[in-house]
Amino acid sequence: MPDDDFDVQSFDSVWNAIEDTPEEAANMRLRSKLLTAVEQEVRSWGLTQAKAAERLRVTQPRLNDLLRGKIAKFSLDALVELSARAGLAIKLGVDKAV
Repeated sequence: MPDDDFDVQSFDSVWNAIEDTPEEAANMRLRSKLLTAVEQEVRSWGLTQAKAAERLRVTQPRLNDLLRGKIAKFSLDALVELSARAGLAIKLGVDKAV
């Protein structure tokens, strides 16, 4: 029997569900996309972590955080810089919120 005291909510994004504000959710969506793109690019290089860290101009522990998806350790600015260092071009699309 369903629990009538339990409201079911649905969200457009996991970030909308776990962040306190729409602004924080938007920031996390962007950070998540950038972190994933950089992580996939770095893995495609087939380099050791030491060589990949050198290429990105970060420490090996910092690269390890990136490869393990520790998003809380990376600001949007830091991820934009890492994307550029990885040779990725960022395209921004902006639409009105609905």
